[in-house]
Amino acid sequence: MRCVAVFVGINHASAKVDFDNNIQLSLTLAALSIGLWWTFDRSRSGFGLGVGIAFLATVVTQLLVYNGVYQYTSPDFLYVRSWLPCIFFAGVITMGNIGRQLAMYECKVIAEKSHQE
Repeated sequence: MRCVAVFVGINHASAKVDFDNNIQLSLTLAALSIGLWWTFDRSRSGFGLGVGIAFLATVVTQLLVYNGVYQYTSPDFLYVRSWLPCIFFAGVITMGNIGRQLAMYECKVIAEKSHQE
């Protein structure tokens, strides 16, 4: 639950907090996203998966913008909102943490059932 709360906080900060420029916003969100990874995951595979999925999701979003399916109000860098990869990265870490907790719970339930029989 703490990981989800931090992710919601990062997402809310990207939308509501006013920064002087977009570089400051992007660097702050990048630091918060890496802090989320450091606090709740700390695995190389989690970091690699987060970076990979953030890259792929940003490319897909860019393709949607290029084809006119989606449009930004004001693109920052190469027609991409610079904070978007940070949000994708934090989302991957959060979903990975939720999945890990659900898998641990399922293993615990299966182990308890086998002990009862």
